[in-house]
Amino acid sequence: MDVALLTVGDELLSGDTENTNATWLARQLRDAGVTVTRILTVPDDEAVIADAVSRYHDAFDAVVVTGGIGGTPDDVTKAAVARAFDRDLAVPDEVRAHLEAKAEAFAADNPETFDRYEMTLDLDAWAAVPEGARPLLTDESFAAGCVLDGVYVLPGIPAELKAMFATVAEAFDGDRTTETLQTPAPEGAVVDAVTAARERFGVAVGSYPRKADAPGRVTVTGEEPERVREAAAWLRERIETVD
Repeated sequence: MDVALLTVGDELLSGDTENTNATWLARQLRDAGVTVTRILTVPDDEAVIADAVSRYHDAFDAVVVTGGIGGTPDDVTKAAVARAFDRDLAVPDEVRAHLEAKAEAFAADNPETFDRYEMTLDLDAWAAVPEGARPLLTDESFAAGCVLDGVYVLPGIPAELKAMFATVAEAFDGDRTTETLQTPAPEGAVVDAVTAARERFGVAVGSYPRKADAPGRVTVTGEEPERVREAAAWLRERIETVD
């Protein structure tokens, strides 16, 4: 299963916000045996998002889009996904009713906030999803996410993203296995072993350099668990490793 990640937000491109969502999602998908083949960050621009969704939808088994699904003017992700599929946005009655109840509960629980600030909540914008999409709702998120033909649209706020991803995590299931070896050796000292393991076992082997506070890593990845285990065991006999 090949997946592309599309993270949306001007704040990501400007460096104001660290893109932890892409890293977290990539790890979740890797652990599920899925291959993440692309990670792309785009601005809050409907045309740019729509173009990326369209291209990635054609090229990959699934696309996960995060960010820009709220009810403010710069939240254009759901409109962009609808555009990519040549559909309109729709407001399902049950989704709007759910969000209206959430808004009423929030107002009741936070009267001082509503007394101090003039709140504008466009419930239709929060509830809207592309026509034919399956809405995704969680207690953590006010805005509705959605799923449409292998495109998963999720929030950008990390806690909300994690909660909503949990509702669709079972859809991501692959057969890739990875084993990681940690080594104090510099990359130049493992080149021959890494090259030989690739050729001998037909697996992907990557090496990643040491950091000041962490050893280097050699990862072995493949679709046949036994071959991955054999390659990792073979490498352990030829590369200095640490626990």
